[in-house]
Amino acid sequence: MALVVQKYGGSSVADADKIRNVARRIAAVKDKGNDVVVTVSAMGNTTDELIGLAYQLNEQPDGRELDALLSTGEVVSSTLLTMALEAMGYEAISLTGGQAGIRTDATYRRARILKVESKRVVKELEKGNIVIVAGFQGITEDMNVTTLGRGASDTTAVALAASLEAEVCEIYTDVEGVYTADPRIVPEARPLAEIGYEEMLELASHGTKVMHSRAVEIGELHHIPILVASSFTGKPGTLIHGGVSMEVRNKVRGIAHDLDVAKVTVVGVPDRPGIAAAIFEPLAAASISVDTIVQNASIDNITDLTFTVSRGQLDEVMEVISPIAKEIGARECVSDSTQGKVSIVGTGMLNMPGFAARMFSALSEKGINIQLITTSEIRITCIVDEGRVKDAVRVLHQAFELDVGD
Repeated sequence: MALVVQKYGGSSVADADKIRNVARRIAAVKDKGNDVVVTVSAMGNTTDELIGLAYQLNEQPDGRELDALLSTGEVVSSTLLTMALEAMGYEAISLTGGQAGIRTDATYRRARILKVESKRVVKELEKGNIVIVAGFQGITEDMNVTTLGRGASDTTAVALAASLEAEVCEIYTDVEGVYTADPRIVPEARPLAEIGYEEMLELASHGTKVMHSRAVEIGELHHIPILVASSFTGKPGTLIHGGVSMEVRNKVRGIAHDLDVAKVTVVGVPDRPGIAAAIFEPLAAASISVDTIVQNASIDNITDLTFTVSRGQLDEVMEVISPIAKEIGARECVSDSTQGKVSIVGTGMLNMPGFAARMFSALSEKGINIQLITTSEIRITCIVDEGRVKDAVRVLHQAFELDVGD
């Protein structure tokens, strides 16, 4: 008997018929003699609808109350799925994130999991129950409900799989795996049979929506393979794991893109020690994640410092940074929320020259202007105008021949 941990996304449980379909899939796994733990997202667009309602009533809703509200979406889908299983004759129980032992810090809307106390889940499994856990949420030491960020039901599932020492965590959604690019933009994009943790983390962190980046981090840390597949077909999906061969395959594995990008520039910054810390430490204290950072060469001990953040955090960033810019003697602080980013990712690029030149040349030939560039050992990212992001994805997919199999 094995322990199987699964997660079903919002599109997979969007209505009663789809919930019944998921229940049948879970029942088939249980019928093979397995213990089953399932994490679910909110039905369809429930989270967006709840956010809309909240902001209709209060332009600045309290973080604690907003998280308490948003967590209800997953509670609804978990209880309905449990009812569907019970109607089929299976013993099942639904648990909130807190009841399942997901303990988090108190950073509302972006809480991080501190630990998973899975005793209750184990107890229910020992009773023979299928355990359905509401994803995307946890509870603080003070018993306040938190949410983990958009798409973080993946994180809940992998954290539970790690705590329960499952052999694999299965993530089911409305796509058939991890593709070489977004197939809605590039029809020729292919699903990958497998991909390494590092490559998947870079793709997820830079715009690929099929997996939450923190889920990949937990999977890598605890050596939990993650299967990404469709809940609507029988296709094998993509296995995210360690030890993927870097040989005899395309060195670039995928193209990621992200339109949730805002650029902030602190203009006329004095070039002296401590300035970067004065800017970025307050942002960190406000739980604001900064992505690309570029500092221009200093002229007469004056420079410009540019970085990118999520568009949803731009107002908060400007509130934090504007007074600091004045304090450090910068000329001004400006922002631009019309940017996007496109990235090429692949561990095979690590010790091979020419990838950057090929990327820049392909973008240049299509008249796509690069505003900022950032790299890691296995990724090159360009910030471009948001209106050219899709063109950039298409041209790079073609330039690196990703429509051709490994």
